[in-house]
Amino acid sequence: MPTSSELIQTGQRWFAQRGWQAAPFQVEVWEAYLAGKSGLLNAPTGSGKTYALWMPCLLEFMQRYPRDYPHQRRNGLQVIWITPLRALAKDIQAALQRMCEDLEIPWQVSLRTGDTSSHERQKQKKNWPECLITTPESLHIMLSQKGNSFIFGQLRAFFVDEWHELLGSKRGVQVELALSRIRRLTKHPLKIWGVSATIGNLPQAAQVLLGPNAVGDHAFVTTQHKKTLAVESILPDTVENFPWSGHLGTNLLYKTLPIIENSQTTLLFTNTRAQTEIWYQKLLEEAPQLAGRMAMHHGSIDNEVRQWVEDALHAGSLKLVVCTSSLDLGVDFRPVETVIQVGSPKGIARFVQRAGRSGHRPGATSKIYFLPTHSLELIEASALRQAIEEGVCEDRLPLQNSIDVLVQYLITLAVGDGFREEELWHEVTQTYAFQRLTPEAWQWCLSFITQGGKTLQAYDEYSKAIVEDGVYKVINKRTALQHRFSMGTIVSDPMMTVKFSRGGTLGQVEESFISRLNIGDNFWFAGRALKLERIKGLTVFVKASRATKATVPQWMGGRLPLSSQLSSMILQQLAQAQAGQWVSEELRTIQPLLSIQGRWSRIPQPDELLIESFHTQEGHHLLFYPFEGRLVHEVLASVLAYRISRLAPLTFSIAMNDYGFELLSDQEIPLEEALELDLFTTEGLLEDIHQSINDTEMSKRKFREVASISGLLFQGYPGKNITFRHLQTSAQLLWEVFTQYEPDNLLLQQSVEEVLHYQLEQSRLQRAMSRMSRQAISIKTPPQPTPFAFPIMVDRLRARLTSERLEDRIAKMQIQLERYAENPPR
Repeated sequence: MPTSSELIQTGQRWFAQRGWQAAPFQVEVWEAYLAGKSGLLNAPTGSGKTYALWMPCLLEFMQRYPRDYPHQRRNGLQVIWITPLRALAKDIQAALQRMCEDLEIPWQVSLRTGDTSSHERQKQKKNWPECLITTPESLHIMLSQKGNSFIFGQLRAFFVDEWHELLGSKRGVQVELALSRIRRLTKHPLKIWGVSATIGNLPQAAQVLLGPNAVGDHAFVTTQHKKTLAVESILPDTVENFPWSGHLGTNLLYKTLPIIENSQTTLLFTNTRAQTEIWYQKLLEEAPQLAGRMAMHHGSIDNEVRQWVEDALHAGSLKLVVCTSSLDLGVDFRPVETVIQVGSPKGIARFVQRAGRSGHRPGATSKIYFLPTHSLELIEASALRQAIEEGVCEDRLPLQNSIDVLVQYLITLAVGDGFREEELWHEVTQTYAFQRLTPEAWQWCLSFITQGGKTLQAYDEYSKAIVEDGVYKVINKRTALQHRFSMGTIVSDPMMTVKFSRGGTLGQVEESFISRLNIGDNFWFAGRALKLERIKGLTVFVKASRATKATVPQWMGGRLPLSSQLSSMILQQLAQAQAGQWVSEELRTIQPLLSIQGRWSRIPQPDELLIESFHTQEGHHLLFYPFEGRLVHEVLASVLAYRISRLAPLTFSIAMNDYGFELLSDQEIPLEEALELDLFTTEGLLEDIHQSINDTEMSKRKFREVASISGLLFQGYPGKNITFRHLQTSAQLLWEVFTQYEPDNLLLQQSVEEVLHYQLEQSRLQRAMSRMSRQAISIKTPPQPTPFAFPIMVDRLRARLTSERLEDRIAKMQIQLERYAENPPR
């Protein structure tokens, strides 16, 4: 039997035959794996992490069958490889299969995702491949099958790619639960490895994957080589001293096109699907020569189209792809030379991940261009560069006690081979996500799946599982079928399929968007102008249109929250500017803007809270600059408006962006009195949140997601989805029943907690309030709206003006302010 060192030499020879050299971190993973260890690999995109994990699997197989491994077939499922995106799977499969063929190991590497045909799935069940690349949802579907102990019995390794993307989400909780069961089903010691890009809490990330009570010697491997990232901003020739969001981006097309033309292949990232559609059209208008050499990629485009784009990227036949986060993970597109980021991604890790799409190979420099959508975003570009140089990155905080995911998981196992209560309790509470699960909550979950809980026990449809001889089972075939179709943790508005009337599918848009259109209306989708012809069921029939103006679909969740780490870096940049240190080309470019801000008011600083107060024809304006992100500012503004209104009967209009927020009233605002009464106290904060915002309505909307995941709401069979209105009505009815008759319902409580902790970011809100209460208050009374106030005021106007009227109004405001800046009254 070959020794570990001899096997490692085999791996090194394979690298040498390709003109490569195995990196030290790769060899370290091989040694740890062959020693029987689990662990976490921290490696940047394009560093060779796939080979680091796959090679020791093959080497270990060669060690088990030293003489006849080329002929050892029908080994059963040996390796599960989890990927967060289906787009990653095909690329990973090709790389793994190629290595098997080179080493003459008769392993089959297969895919099993939502795109896998039923024929292929049946084929896999008859003869499972040695390695299965799958997603968390598809893995749970496998657990819902009968005989799953046979499926997982020979498993030896469990890999989770891009673990940082799953951590902190309900899909990550799915992975934890699946692992807790698979550990018991396999006959062999299971080696678990995660791959993660840099995040702020790597040790915790390892603990979540491996389990809080995991025993044994685990490896933590990180690359010594630091990925070189080059950040270059696309700077405007002239900077607007009074900027507004979204205005600058497409105006820089003339500077963007030469970058695209001089690159072999470019990925142009936007932050939303709607922006992707807009940029695709703008690029075609300005550069029609790109037609046929440019494509679009986002999650709502038909899968066949996305697959074509990915294949074309591999082949190097595309010049440009306009995309969203659907392409920012680890797909190995070697021809990609350049990455352009449109607008701030609002997070350091997200920016680094996208930058890594270029130079996607060990030792190569990743080049990314930052294209600002307004002048102030140049500060964020400078902050991102500094964060990369200092190695600053965000944490990904894991979820705990997601009862809706647990309930879904219990039914999944009951649909499969069933489970025993005590046995499963031990498994579940060994996970990080449910280590604090109480026996009372556990019993509530069991009662919920067997009786529908206290409130719904009179309705047979909610009594899904029965107990026979101590085993929880689902015996109703209709219940089992509905569960398999509705499994997963991603809940969105019901989607409608967009098809040409004469055939051909383009993709899906949300029903809420289509409901606002009339027959004959035009809209942009999948890079085309389309005219709505008719709607049948959940299918939207369209034909090509020659319209030059059309509506762009809007998808839910379009705005990205500003991370606290990036916020801190922005304030550091501003502190350097206040000190006269123009440390980057971005700060030097917007020096005139910051100079006006400093003359009229003050440049915001890390150790103080800037408040601006001024009066215009609109009324009395009060602007605060905490730099805590739009989501936190929305709640902060509401709470402070509520507290001030208790001093005087005032009505406020509220606007906000990532830097600050505005309170506007037609009467003078008693700021000094409010500050004397401790305006920023954290005492009674939760009660003030309840009083100042309609968090009950937000919790109702969140409840639809929780109810869908837990199985209370069935969203329909493929092609026969239940309408959004029907789902909303059903969810609201259940909410009202639980609120009245079962207020301690755990799903009800979870909806409220998720709104507070994740949607309203309660912990960050409390930290912000606490910090503001300790900071020095700098109150300024500028003569006119400042450069920092202007974009917040524009966002308020945007809510009530059409785009044409808005641009005219903003242009007049800018002219007036520029004239004042040039010739202030004496």
